[in-house]
Amino acid sequence: MEQLLAHLRAQRPLIHCISNLVTAGDCANILLAAGASPIMAQEPAEMAEIAAASRAVVLNTGTPSDEKFAACAAAGTTANRLHRPVVLDPVGAGASAWRREKLSALLRKVRPTLIRANSSEVAALLTQQGGEHGVDSPASLPLEERGELAASLARRLGCVVLLSGETDLVTDGNRISAIQGGSAYMERITGAGCMLSCLLGAFAALTPDSFSGAVAAAAFWKSCAAGAQADSRGPGSFRAALFDQAALLNACHPEVMVSSLGR
Repeated sequence: MEQLLAHLRAQRPLIHCISNLVTAGDCANILLAAGASPIMAQEPAEMAEIAAASRAVVLNTGTPSDEKFAACAAAGTTANRLHRPVVLDPVGAGASAWRREKLSALLRKVRPTLIRANSSEVAALLTQQGGEHGVDSPASLPLEERGELAASLARRLGCVVLLSGETDLVTDGNRISAIQGGSAYMERITGAGCMLSCLLGAFAALTPDSFSGAVAAAAFWKSCAAGAQADSRGPGSFRAALFDQAALLNACHPEVMVSSLGR
């Protein structure tokens, strides 16, 4: 994590984020704090040009519309053609039949390098069935089941999956790493997952090994959360402290543990 973080701050890669209405500002600010350069373009007509100028593309399908899915397809196909990392954050993937159909159509056009999702979103992508309420995962699966769920999606789509939660799991369908630590306050603010997806894009821009880049991004975000908790009195001050930690952190927090689960 430390080496990639140093490269991030030295290179300041341009990261193109198609974000959602709820978290766009937080996503831009967390990238700035960490050391990257965000661009939050949304207009489909300029997607190819913006994506071509960027080191990575993050496609967040929250607060969706036909126009947003068109923008995601244009940016994603350009990034694929130029061999730039594509991060997909399928927010609320199972919330409606329309959303599931749009995500299926997007995945027929765009090959994600990485997917950042919770258990419900991963299950929805695998089964194309609903059952979600909002963007939160309604069920807590055992760690092994979560790992197999993520690995199944990784194998099906040929990508790296970061399944976020109290323990983050990163898998390429073969290797699985668990990242533990952070703060329970992450569940009491909006945008924690969206910001992680953007950080995932920033770290992916720095290494051809998407698996190690995802592990580093997860460890960085858990470390930010652990440090922010020590500096906060509640969710509001915690949210502000996250940005400070993203700017000041230089090493993995001692409470954050990264381990291999093996297969």
